[in-house]
Amino acid sequence: MDPHFNAVTPGYFDALGIHLLAGRNFTAKDVMNAPKVAIVNASFVKRYFGDGIAVGRYFGRGSDPGTPTDIEIVGVVNDTRYESLRDEIPLLVYMCAPQILANAQTVYVRTERDPDAAFGAVRAALHEIDANLPVYGMKTLERQLDESLVTERMIASLSTAFGALATVLAVIGLYGVMAFMVTRRSREIGIRMALGAQQGNVVWLVMREVLVLVAVGIAAGLPAALVLASLVRAQLYGIGPNDPLAIALATLVLGAVAVLAGYLPARRAATYDPVQVLRSE
Repeated sequence: MDPHFNAVTPGYFDALGIHLLAGRNFTAKDVMNAPKVAIVNASFVKRYFGDGIAVGRYFGRGSDPGTPTDIEIVGVVNDTRYESLRDEIPLLVYMCAPQILANAQTVYVRTERDPDAAFGAVRAALHEIDANLPVYGMKTLERQLDESLVTERMIASLSTAFGALATVLAVIGLYGVMAFMVTRRSREIGIRMALGAQQGNVVWLVMREVLVLVAVGIAAGLPAALVLASLVRAQLYGIGPNDPLAIALATLVLGAVAVLAGYLPARRAATYDPVQVLRSE
C-alpha cells in the first residue's frame, strides 16, 4: 500500500468544498496526544474495503510488517485530484495536521470578497500572529488551475492556429482545383447551356464532383484521425481523443467549407454566356 498522505486541519474540507461522504470531520479535539485519526477518499475505500465500510477501521503507517495499526479512519470524503489535473485520482489519506509535525504549511482561505483583494487582509492577519512568519506564493485557486493547464492551453492555441491554416490551404487548393476543372470544361458547359441546360444543372454538374472529393476526403480522414487519436491523448484535458461530438462538428465544418469552396467556381460556371464560350473555343 502506498497512498498519498496529506496533513490538513479541521477547516480544510470546508474551505475547498470537499464533501464528507461518511463519518465525521477532524475536530479541535484531534491533537497530538489524542488517538490518531485519519480521513480517506472514496477511491481508497473502493480499493481496500470490499464492503465499502471504512469508518471505524484501523491501519498503520510504516514499512515494518510489525507496524501498529493505531490510526482510526473516522471519515470518508469524495475523490479529488492531487498533484495534477491530468493525473488519475490517487488513493488519498488525510491525517490531522495537529497530530503530525510539519515544517511548512499551505493555507487555503475561503472568502466572499474578491480573492485578489483579500491577500492584504490575509497577510496582515498572519503578521499579527507572528511578524517574522514568512508568507509567500500567494495565489488564487483559479490562478493555480490556470498555471497547471498552461501547457494544454498553449498546445490548444497552436493546434487551433495550425488547424485554421490547414483549413485555409485546403479551401484554396480545392477552389483552385475546381476553378481549373471548370475552365477545362468550359466548352462542354457552353454546349450544354446552348442545348438548354439550366443554371441549376450546370451547378450540380460541378458540385457533384466536389461532393465526391469531400466524401473521399472524409472517408480517408476519419479512420486516420481515430488511429492517431491515441498519440494526443496525453495532451487533452476534459475531452476524450475520440469524442463523437468534437469529431462530428469538425467533419461538418470542414465539409461545409469544402462545399463552399467548390460552389463558387460552380456558380461562376453557371453564369457563362454560351455564345462567348463557343466563340472563344
